[in-house]
Amino acid sequence: MNTIDELRHLLDERIVIIDGAMGTMIQRYKLNEADYRGERFKDWPKDLKGNNDLLSLTQPGIIKSIHTEYLEAGADIIETNTFNAQAISLADYDMQELAYELNVASAKIAKAAVQEYMVVHPGEQKYVAGAIGPMNKTLSLSPDVNNPGYRAMTFDEAEAAYYEQVKGLMDGGADILLVETIFDTLNAKAAIFAINKYLREHDLRGQVPVMISGTITDASGRTLSGQTLEAFLVSVMHAAPISIGLNCALGAAQMRPHIEELAGLAASYVSCYPNAGLPNPMGEYDETPAETAAIVAGFAQEGWVNMVGGCCGTTPAHIKAIAQAVKQHKPRPMPEAEAVL
Repeated sequence: MNTIDELRHLLDERIVIIDGAMGTMIQRYKLNEADYRGERFKDWPKDLKGNNDLLSLTQPGIIKSIHTEYLEAGADIIETNTFNAQAISLADYDMQELAYELNVASAKIAKAAVQEYMVVHPGEQKYVAGAIGPMNKTLSLSPDVNNPGYRAMTFDEAEAAYYEQVKGLMDGGADILLVETIFDTLNAKAAIFAINKYLREHDLRGQVPVMISGTITDASGRTLSGQTLEAFLVSVMHAAPISIGLNCALGAAQMRPHIEELAGLAASYVSCYPNAGLPNPMGEYDETPAETAAIVAGFAQEGWVNMVGGCCGTTPAHIKAIAQAVKQHKPRPMPEAEAVL
């Protein structure tokens, strides 16, 4: 069986667990500027603190340790530390030339964590999802209110940056490609185009699972670029993803009506990995593992989800609680083709 067949088999058996936040866990280490720089980048002309993707090169032990914590908490799928690891976003640090290297390194770290875990726990299958984030520039919106027709980048530039990221993730050993936190569907289309191009060129069509996860930014039920959930779904389903879902921006309670709607529309498996509630005035997340798990378990009880995990503010404790809470519930059944879009 290839990875798609394996994953489909698992998804039909039970609810699959995705890991939680990487950034939240990195913050717990209280790293300073020197920690981010390491020896290799000690003389870099720009501040590097906050460039979490760089830690795959300068602090690989920390990144691997975080992956291992999530695996031990019950995650079936761990995401690479590559949320901003493409040339467009890395240009903020003048590190665009490191994009490919960062993705290879991050995928290798995650793969090593998975392989070591599976040696200790024979019979358990774990997967590495190459995390492909939304970029810090958008193709649908102008950054200049006085020039609404202006765009900070072209589609071809976005696609080229995503292609380089995809190549690095695959060369590093990623099992799955995950386009996540989509607030601008046109950016996601550039990522999908890059993925399809890579898979076609390497004769891997139909062998590598592609997961897609959008972001509803507020109570309007729309993405930042203005699409309804249904419109977003229609816009990306041509990619034939193994799963379509929602993550980030909202806590599980706020995400509830949107997951219910998605479960009734999607022809694929449905994923959901919310934040640990909404941030407090200090920007921190206070929702406890038990609170998050109880809400997500409610989604499972309703038969709305196939894959669950956590985003901002969640920790291995949240993932462990979620995994335990959904264990008793069956996964959302795949709908008949006639009943969906």
